[in-house]
Amino acid sequence: MVKLTGKKTQHRKGLAAIYRQEIIQEVTLFTSQSAAVFYDKLFSSLDFTLPKAATGRCGFPKEAMLCAFLVMKCEGFSQITDLADYLDNNRLIAHYCGFDIMKSLPSYWTYDRFLRQMDNSELKSVMADLVRQLYKLGIVDASFIGLDSTPIMANTKQNNPKSFVKDKFSKEAHPKCDPDCALGVHSASNQHNERRYEFYWGYKSHVLVDCISGLPLYEQTTPANIMDSTVAVDILAAADQTLSLHGCSFLADKGYDAKNIYNTVKSVYGGEAFIPLKKRRTKRDSLPAGNLICDAGLAMHKDGKTTDNGRTRQKFCCPFRQSKRGICPCDHKNWSNGKKNRGCVKYKTVPTDYRLSIDRTCLSFKRTYALRTECERYNSRFKASGQERLWVRNGNSVANLNTLAHISALAVALAAVLSGSHSYRAPKSFRRGA
Repeated sequence: MVKLTGKKTQHRKGLAAIYRQEIIQEVTLFTSQSAAVFYDKLFSSLDFTLPKAATGRCGFPKEAMLCAFLVMKCEGFSQITDLADYLDNNRLIAHYCGFDIMKSLPSYWTYDRFLRQMDNSELKSVMADLVRQLYKLGIVDASFIGLDSTPIMANTKQNNPKSFVKDKFSKEAHPKCDPDCALGVHSASNQHNERRYEFYWGYKSHVLVDCISGLPLYEQTTPANIMDSTVAVDILAAADQTLSLHGCSFLADKGYDAKNIYNTVKSVYGGEAFIPLKKRRTKRDSLPAGNLICDAGLAMHKDGKTTDNGRTRQKFCCPFRQSKRGICPCDHKNWSNGKKNRGCVKYKTVPTDYRLSIDRTCLSFKRTYALRTECERYNSRFKASGQERLWVRNGNSVANLNTLAHISALAVALAAVLSGSHSYRAPKSFRRGA
């Protein structure tokens, strides 16, 4: 009886394999040939494993769920329902992801639970492995790196421009549906003569980009109220563990004009910083010779230097400081102070640190800084993957979706290189070539 049962079981498994093969052959009729070839090359180039849960039901493989979200980002879907419908109508692609198409596919709640419970560090490790593989192939390099952030709007009605909610961008009116988001502001126009700013509730995706290949090296998701310059040092330290940043050229906009960033790039990584100065004074307060101008419009005199908090400052005093018969034209409040040294006093920082010693007018600085536009191009491709506004309502899901979007960009590049294609920056170009 045991042998007969074993023969029946083997016979049934053989029939199931035959039926599955026939079903797959029939499924190919309902899937675009270019899409099938694209995802076949994409997933065949990936080799990763994710740790399984110690207890509980097995459920769907984590690797298959991750591949499903890569399909979501490659297709530019912003909602999970679009992903579920797409895989349900294209069972061949679901088979390439790693799902058993003889059974039911994951539901909306399965995908949503995966995003909420997935540890973002596991996705970061997958992204780091892809960066190392591309580095070995000579595609990714850390010679010229650029850091920039892009706004991610939260799924709340207060971000709807047609909403009539009163004081929707007030700090006291925090969205109840997403407690992890924060109030941020971003530039709504890149015109120099027309700068418009918009408030929003959401997050920021800080991305360190290779300015030669245009591919991401590291990313970090923060609430929207976090300043760009406060996370730059941490991002560089984390990216250095994946790929050595020694001798790099760091490119960033004025939002990263902070002294600690300059010193970190110079002293820790032995690189050069290409960051324009952020104007902190709008009116002209000094002469070509370097003397400051007082409130009355007169040239002030130098009066020694002072050093405090690691900086050296030149002191300037009133030209009528010790005059007994002079009169202050603007009647400054310190003029009639009853002291020997009268008049106003101003200080000017002496350019002894690395930040102020950079010549930003030379041709070398301008040509190198022009490479930073690759960050803008990558942010444009990042938003095209459906990341400009997300339809999840917690910080961990947002961070996981952002990391998955960057993983999809790296996976497409790796598959394109391994297949001999040069269209590794966008999935649509690689799909046309496939």
